[in-house]
Amino acid sequence: MSHRLTEEERHFFSRVRDAVRANPFSEERQAINRGIAGFYGGGEEGEPLARTIGELATRMAQLNKVGRGRLTGYGDGDRELLKYAYLFDLFHRHMDDFDAHILAQVAEGPRALPVPFAGEVLHSLASSGFSREEALRFFALSFQVRRAFYFIDRGLPGHSPSMVALREDLWNNVFTSDINLYESWLVSRMEDFSTLLLGETGSGKGSAAQAIGRSGFIPFDPGTKSFAESFTASFVSVNLSQFSETLVESELFGHTKGAFTGAAKDHEGLFGTCSPHGAIFLDEIGEVSPGLQIKLLKVLEERTYSPVGSRGEKRFSGRIIAATNRPSEELISQGRMREDLFYRLCSDLIVMPSLRTRLKETPDELQALVAFTVTRILGKPAPPLAAMVTATIRKDPGQEYPWPGNVRELAQCVRRILLKRRYTTHAPSPAPDMPDFAQPMANGQLTATELLQAYCHHLWTQCHNIGEVARKTGLDRRTAKKHIDGFLERE
Repeated sequence: MSHRLTEEERHFFSRVRDAVRANPFSEERQAINRGIAGFYGGGEEGEPLARTIGELATRMAQLNKVGRGRLTGYGDGDRELLKYAYLFDLFHRHMDDFDAHILAQVAEGPRALPVPFAGEVLHSLASSGFSREEALRFFALSFQVRRAFYFIDRGLPGHSPSMVALREDLWNNVFTSDINLYESWLVSRMEDFSTLLLGETGSGKGSAAQAIGRSGFIPFDPGTKSFAESFTASFVSVNLSQFSETLVESELFGHTKGAFTGAAKDHEGLFGTCSPHGAIFLDEIGEVSPGLQIKLLKVLEERTYSPVGSRGEKRFSGRIIAATNRPSEELISQGRMREDLFYRLCSDLIVMPSLRTRLKETPDELQALVAFTVTRILGKPAPPLAAMVTATIRKDPGQEYPWPGNVRELAQCVRRILLKRRYTTHAPSPAPDMPDFAQPMANGQLTATELLQAYCHHLWTQCHNIGEVARKTGLDRRTAKKHIDGFLERE
């Protein structure tokens, strides 16, 4: 039996389709919600999304009641509209179930947990006329959508214009600007879209990278009644400035047994352990040597790499997200990053706003961020404590404080105020500890080379940043690394 939607039904369901396709963090989506909510029932009263969900559920129930609910009874155009309607309805009916599974999976870690409500969802989709393949695919896509919203919305709070724009950018990074384009063509091709995050230290680049890395498409396995892997295992990160030149390649690419002194067994490396459904986050990409940059460029262009000490090649199938706290023009002009690597990395370039910018745009952002941090610390909202912390900050260090450490500094500020009811921005300077090489130096027991090696290593243990060691010693980066490695070899 063949069915057709009425013009009025087609108009309504077209709006639902547009809502599904739109970026949930965009003004376009909010306008669509308001439009659907006002379609019937008189105006804009109530929360628009809730009115949209309620109106859609009523309409779907009416279609099923008169035997017009199955997709198979419609032509392509109407079937497409109803497909989106069913997905929208099902997604929002099980939103709390998705959130509960996210929390359970975060607590569990790398072992993929069974999904207790999967059978109900798949049965509902099959009853509505979806094929088994479609049902499995759309269930996995629905979970991906909810994960992305969850980690973007909860991991990067704030209502300043720059944060609203950031969340919209991150969503587009995961699903493109058209989720229909993503689902039809790009869902299995996102490895080709690398991302470069720019922003000051402490501005939230790690949270943004995690939101992207935990939001990849992961197929559902009906045999195990779980997703193919845990999204917690799909994101790995490394701060490249923490390793010396001899160690960073092994950390990234792995090594074979006997590749160098101390390589007692094969080591997989982060590229080897990163999931094809996930991403690897390379923080402080501007601190690596030109030689390593060439090897990273090969991974980006050819998707292959070789472990240290091996002539064989392995394939990397995940996405690459990189970050630096240096402006993009400085990276190129000062030779910190090869131009070809920069342009290959920035399929998407996302700039993290500083806390100064956010507070200048929206002074009330401070109150929202303090409340968010207090809730995270305590595990539940505590408005009186959040109000006390906010009032303390506004008094000292004050509204004009520039927050050089950004949201990371603010989080520690909240903790200190909870402990001491005050926040001093400059810690007292203790008497400096004498480095281990001071006495041998005073006794004339070190050669000039040994002294320079010991000094470079001493600085590196304080900041774990090769670039900072080079700046303080007046050496170039390669020479600074050579002296650090020389000290480690002597030890």
